[in-house]
Amino acid sequence: MNKQTSLRHALVFVLISCFMLFAQVAQAAAEPATRPVDESDLEAQASAAVVVDGRTVLKVRGTSSFPAERRAQTIADRIVELAADPSFSKETLRIDDSQPGKSTVMAGNKLVLSVLDADARLEGVGRQTYAGIVVMSIGETITNWRQDRVPATLLRHGLIALGAGLAFVLALWVSARLSRRLRDRFESRFHQNIPDVQIQGFHILRAQQIWGLLTSLIRLVWGALLLVALYLYLSSVLVLFPWTRGLANQLVGLLVEPLRTLGLDFIGIVPDLVFLLVLFYIARYVLKLVKLYFESLADGSVVWHEFDQDWALPTYRLVRLFLIAFAIIIAYPYIPGSDSEAFKGVSLFIGVIFSLGSSSIIGHIIAGYSMTYRRAFKVGDRVKIGEYTGDVEQVRTLVTYLRTLKNELVAIPNSKIIDSEVVNYSTMSGTAGLILHTTVGIGYETPWRQVEAMLLEAAARTPELLREPTPFILQKQLGDFCVVYEINAYCAAAHAMNRIYTELHRNILDIFNEYGVQIMTPAYEGDTEQPKVVPREQWYAAPARAPLASTTS
Repeated sequence: MNKQTSLRHALVFVLISCFMLFAQVAQAAAEPATRPVDESDLEAQASAAVVVDGRTVLKVRGTSSFPAERRAQTIADRIVELAADPSFSKETLRIDDSQPGKSTVMAGNKLVLSVLDADARLEGVGRQTYAGIVVMSIGETITNWRQDRVPATLLRHGLIALGAGLAFVLALWVSARLSRRLRDRFESRFHQNIPDVQIQGFHILRAQQIWGLLTSLIRLVWGALLLVALYLYLSSVLVLFPWTRGLANQLVGLLVEPLRTLGLDFIGIVPDLVFLLVLFYIARYVLKLVKLYFESLADGSVVWHEFDQDWALPTYRLVRLFLIAFAIIIAYPYIPGSDSEAFKGVSLFIGVIFSLGSSSIIGHIIAGYSMTYRRAFKVGDRVKIGEYTGDVEQVRTLVTYLRTLKNELVAIPNSKIIDSEVVNYSTMSGTAGLILHTTVGIGYETPWRQVEAMLLEAAARTPELLREPTPFILQKQLGDFCVVYEINAYCAAAHAMNRIYTELHRNILDIFNEYGVQIMTPAYEGDTEQPKVVPREQWYAAPARAPLASTTS
């Protein structure tokens, strides 16, 4: 239904409501303001049954000042009071037609009820005739009321109820054993013979699933039969006693009324359910189109200027969340029961609980999406986050998993990453190269050109360092006891940086020992008589092993 149609229907409804209100006001103004209210001025549609011990005695009309339910209950109380009076005899019931417009049923000098013309019209007979029928019905009701409370009758009915209960328990026991045997025989004969339902090798239903459906159906039938047996037992036992006879008559209503109410309510909400179903499929189709589009952005089939491919899937998640929220907003008024106070209260309670308990989670989620658009790192990068250095394993909405150099898996909250500095070693290693650097302290007596040449030679001996761009040397500090030199060399493998550092340090030690240059780090105050160098013949002192080429030479 579009907006114009809804507006048109609303306008028509308002006009009809105004017309009906005007008609009621005009009718009320036309009636005399001082119209007397008489007991015989009955409401045409109000009626109630007079019920005693679960049996309907008669039906009566009501008035605005004396409703039908209240009038019926008053008459029932009077009949019970007469039946409980041992001195009362039903032969004393009589009809008094002395007052015009009604027939009064009297029990001696006590008023039982007044039969009015409106009461007689319920049965389609005259007032005097209906009054006679009422007297006979009241007399029969009094006789039955007294007979049901005779000790002998109560004892007989009690024994019948006890026997029915024992028979019901015995029937349950026998039927349970019988159903178990039948189920075992059914399982032994058919369970192994049930085939899988498949089409060209594709399993639609497996044999075990079919057997589960059959056993569930058997249990359902057994439960239905048990409920029917229980209903028959209760209805036959409760009707024996006057105090429970009304409940026995209401058993059918107790079972059928909820089903009838559910059926009528379901019929009433069918249009809303159809709207929700159509909205569901439309939203589902739109989400599929949006997902297909962002997957094309992710694999490069569709290109946006200055839109990174890594942003595609996170952006899709945000768009999907927005579309789902928008669909829920549209669907909310059509959800059955959404206008009830209970639904509103539960929704408010859930909203309060969610807002109080999820503030930190929302912060982590926002931080996760913020990191994505910052492009600080991606899965597989070698990074340093705070005190942790390692490879990015997973980037989730709430946390990021980092595998450290010691093979430890660390979960770092995204909100903490937002507040910390992030060093990414992999970003430039594949293009411009990652610069590895280390420092040595050399005494002032060693020419700096010799030191720089030795450091460049150590870099050249390290195979995983790049030749282009060429390594370079920086003199970082002219210290009190030594000059601090820094070797800078490029590498393309950020994940191997620790191993490359180790190889570089080994080559630096070897080449400085070759040329007899002492490394002054850590610094000291007093110089020794002999330089602190390792002679060539001690390079491979035990337990170190010399390479094969060095041994043969």
